[in-house]
Amino acid sequence: MLFVLYKGMVMSACGGFFWSAFWVELLHPLTKRDIHKIPKTRQFKFFLIMTRIMPLICDFDLSLQKKPPLVSLLNSKKFYEWLVLVVLIMGCFQSKKTKNTAWCKELTVLASETPFTVSEVEALHELFKKLSSSVIEDGFISKGDLQFALFRNNNKKNLFANRMFDLFDVKCNGVIEFGEFVRSLGVFHPDAPVAEKINFAFKLYDLRQTGFIEQEELKEMVLALLQESDLELSDDAVQTIVDKTFSDADSKGDGKIDPEEWREFVSKNPSIIKNMTLPYLKDVTVAFPSFVLISEMGESEM
Repeated sequence: MLFVLYKGMVMSACGGFFWSAFWVELLHPLTKRDIHKIPKTRQFKFFLIMTRIMPLICDFDLSLQKKPPLVSLLNSKKFYEWLVLVVLIMGCFQSKKTKNTAWCKELTVLASETPFTVSEVEALHELFKKLSSSVIEDGFISKGDLQFALFRNNNKKNLFANRMFDLFDVKCNGVIEFGEFVRSLGVFHPDAPVAEKINFAFKLYDLRQTGFIEQEELKEMVLALLQESDLELSDDAVQTIVDKTFSDADSKGDGKIDPEEWREFVSKNPSIIKNMTLPYLKDVTVAFPSFVLISEMGESEM
């Protein structure tokens, strides 16, 4: 039977992709049932593996007739080749399960590190996929993706948008990965610690990343925010805002605002970080009703 299977396999391989029906009829019932579980992208790999493993099985069948002792079989080189190939085949069946397990683990980790629940992290993944495919569908949010999502134009430059992108891009590799996206959005969650919001806002205004907010940086940010609003202020009015802010916040009088001064200033003027809280993140699945959410794991499994 094994010889007939091997001969038929070689003939069908030469004949094209109609080999699959031949396999399903002749393989062991377990394989016959499970072969359909192999992703289409891996079916050709499975075929190549089988073309290698069948001659080895045939050789074992013949060698067992000549060398009955099991020790001879276990010590043979071909046995180990056969064992390796079996493991490869098992990988074809188990890859999807492994991928799902890794994905569920990532959901759990992100939920444990942010104010979001697992189902909300899944919802954010739908949003992430939409944003990351704005320009090129590559699984990452590029600066062009963010510009397009905000302004429907990936060529429009905006200091505020660029700074937000830089803060979300924690690894500084030019793209925003899903984990970075969720963790950064977590700062804007209503339940996120106020200290995190204050720290994020400080980094937002610290354009040159010197550890201080300088007058020129604050002025640049105010102008960028005005550019995207309906307000029009004269240069004198903008300078008045900057001067007043430093008069209240720069308690040391050294012409710059350090983190400690910033925390004290915000504690006296909490409205400054009002925009650091996005109420709809409290229930992200309701906020984005267009999402079709089929949770891969229930909250009770966490």
